[in-house]
Amino acid sequence: MTGEIFPLDAYMARIGYSGPVKASDSVLEAVQRAQLATIPFENFDILLGRGVSLEAAALCQKLIHSRRGGYCFELNTLFLMALEAMGFEVRPLLARVHLSGQPSGRTHELLLVTLHGRQWIADAGFGGPALRAPMPLELDTPRSQDGRRYRLVDAGPFGSLLQTSKDDQWRDLYSFELSHVGAADIVLGNHFTSTHPSSYFTFSRVAALHTPSGRTTLLDRTLRRVAGDDEQTEELPEGESFIDALDRHFGIELGVAYDALRPLQAKREEQS
Repeated sequence: MTGEIFPLDAYMARIGYSGPVKASDSVLEAVQRAQLATIPFENFDILLGRGVSLEAAALCQKLIHSRRGGYCFELNTLFLMALEAMGFEVRPLLARVHLSGQPSGRTHELLLVTLHGRQWIADAGFGGPALRAPMPLELDTPRSQDGRRYRLVDAGPFGSLLQTSKDDQWRDLYSFELSHVGAADIVLGNHFTSTHPSSYFTFSRVAALHTPSGRTTLLDRTLRRVAGDDEQTEELPEGESFIDALDRHFGIELGVAYDALRPLQAKREEQS
């Protein structure tokens, strides 16, 4: 945070972490897991027309001091600032998302952490079947995290590709290169992702939060709760009870009436 001190104590209180504060692989994993379990992935400021600020003070106010979450550019920028304050060597990377089958532009931010000469990818801001813990940057070495397997493979011109497998079928998540990412690159990716009409986040209501045995996700009105091998799905009602459900399931306190979401929801339906 240029000219400011990152509020590390407040961040630790927000994520419920009280362990050691030092640059080690065990601390890196503990902090990533803690953030994933407490600060939700969500895009509601985009739908409310508020935009997404990556200014340090705005991020700290929204993600630490308020009951809100954010999406990858917010969550991983916060994570990066916290890691830097703890003494980690860390820098941002930009990734192409492959979930649709075709690689996107560089619209996802993740982190590269170097510890004692070994490189790790860390990610507290991917709302799908994301890494729950940091992963060594080593190709063709499958690793298990909480019942799901992940691996990195060579993606040719796209760099390294992160894949996940739960039932012996590998699924592409995102690819990334290790080239330098500047502040302007982050601003550009954030602007496109939060404003372009083709961006998923401008017309879909999305939220996700990790739990000890799985995760809870929201896509528009469809709520999915996964715990181990058990999965429950329900359709949330429209109206004020939808706002209440965001608080109950994700800890998201929007501070608006449901009517504030309706015009943008109508726009989403027009685009479908």
